[in-house]
Amino acid sequence: MRNPIEESKTGQPSDQTPWCRDHKGTVYSFEEYLDFINAFHGYPAPGLIIGGKMVDIALEQIPKGTLFDAISETSYCLPDAVQMLTLCTIGNAWLQVVDLGRFGLTLYDKYDGTGIRVFLDPVKMKPWQEVMTWFYKLKPKPEQDTPLLREQIRCAGPDLFSIREVRVHPRFLEKREKGKTINCPRCGEAFPGNHGAICKGCQGDAPYIGEPGPTPVAG
Repeated sequence: MRNPIEESKTGQPSDQTPWCRDHKGTVYSFEEYLDFINAFHGYPAPGLIIGGKMVDIALEQIPKGTLFDAISETSYCLPDAVQMLTLCTIGNAWLQVVDLGRFGLTLYDKYDGTGIRVFLDPVKMKPWQEVMTWFYKLKPKPEQDTPLLREQIRCAGPDLFSIREVRVHPRFLEKREKGKTINCPRCGEAFPGNHGAICKGCQGDAPYIGEPGPTPVAG
């Protein structure tokens, strides 16, 4: 494990040291990846900086030529790292967010389910105090030292993570079909017929105020 004190004196990775790569092998330096994050995400969130390294590690470990899907175990930051550096997106359904609240991701063979899980390891985080402060919210965000946090993330690199070989549940290997499309008899909009007699919006799942609620059951 790297010594963060010694690393800050000599041998610290520079801004131009390779930080991560994408599925095509394009390499991004730390600063180039920060620019990429700004363009995609809006600001260089620490979780997305870390997520880029996690995707990079998983890409390095998974056998070349594997057609893979992805799982993010949190809805924060990691899904964007996967979408930025791989072909797996929420829109094409090759990325699934299984919100366990854990800072981990997996790239896995879409046919046999074997994969590589990378996660932020609390034990390995301990030498990097500003990373600990950020992750565990030990200080309010305005009191956190953002430049030092980024420096420690860059210095720590892969030392923040643990890697596991995994096999995903067969349900994640099933081809996802929407089924027949029909029109909702209540609102008139089209929806997958396997959602029920009426669309999920009319069942009460819509996020809008004033959307029709569930149809009362006739008594």
